[in-house]
Amino acid sequence: MLHIAIAEDDSNYVRQLKEYLDRYSRERGTPTEVSVFPDGDELVENYQAQFDLILMDVEMPFLDGMSAAAEIRKRDSEVVIIFITNMAQYAIRGYAVDALDYVLKPVSYFAFAQRLDRAIARMKRREQKFIVIPVKGGNQKLDVSQLFYVECQGHTLLYHTASGVYTSTGTMKEVEARLSGFHFYRGNNGYLINLEHVDGVQDGLALVAGERLQLSRPRRSAFLEALTNYLGEVVK
Repeated sequence: MLHIAIAEDDSNYVRQLKEYLDRYSRERGTPTEVSVFPDGDELVENYQAQFDLILMDVEMPFLDGMSAAAEIRKRDSEVVIIFITNMAQYAIRGYAVDALDYVLKPVSYFAFAQRLDRAIARMKRREQKFIVIPVKGGNQKLDVSQLFYVECQGHTLLYHTASGVYTSTGTMKEVEARLSGFHFYRGNNGYLINLEHVDGVQDGLALVAGERLQLSRPRRSAFLEALTNYLGEVVK
């Protein structure tokens, strides 16, 4: 399902965009969930990286689309932004906030569907690279390639990443299932390790991003085998 935000102060355009999204969903077989914000400030206020796509009007009375997009980019580098505008020159300014595209008003369904096709293509290229985890006060999107390891302390999960440690809740079994498509392997009951960041194994310890993580005796051989297989794939 695509989670889409519409930031638009004109109710007529909101209605049209929702109709276009319904039609697109039927034609492409892509279910959507749409949230509407009448101004940029309402979208930004409690933004938690919860959307896949934002359709953003450039001209809004309180917080314009460019300013809203700049604020969103501070919290979410991956959401796809498409500007809705009646002035083509905003397309150039859109590069500053990594906007994917723009649609000129009045909006035609053909142009709109083309932009959505492009947006979904970008999402598919990225979809297996990020996970969203619950954190205090909202959600956090994590780049899996920058996730060193996950540490379990009871029902608390610590995600050790290149940008810091994020605290979440859940079980190691749940995390292991979510990351099963990536190169993660259990070192013991308390650590799920990204093999991409293992620099070596020494004295029963995995060297991961400058840290030494204990490998349990029952898992040690299987961990070494998984690491060897991963390295074999990388050098092919």
